[in-house]
Amino acid sequence: MIFITAKFRIRPEYADDWPRIAADFTAATRAEPGCLWFDWSRSVDDPTEYVLVEAFRDDEAGAAHVQSEHFRTAQRTLPRIWPRRPGSSTRRCRRRTGRSWAR
Repeated sequence: MIFITAKFRIRPEYADDWPRIAADFTAATRAEPGCLWFDWSRSVDDPTEYVLVEAFRDDEAGAAHVQSEHFRTAQRTLPRIWPRRPGSSTRRCRRRTGRSWAR
């Protein structure tokens, strides 16, 4: 399983609309066969920051995600919503585990 968390800072004028802006990308990713979850949360401390928690079944599912058309489209279109300061937009943590999610 591949488990990823990412923090995205959104330009203030778009922050309230982020769930709608990212809706197509979110739905397409959730529909991928290897996607286990793809969930957004908004920071309670910073209304311009969203946290993405995502997991994929394995390396192949992760590769399929980053090679998908909706991922490439998001890479082209969504950065306009992020602040222009270098290093201020995203922070990520990626971890591969040898097991599935325990309940």
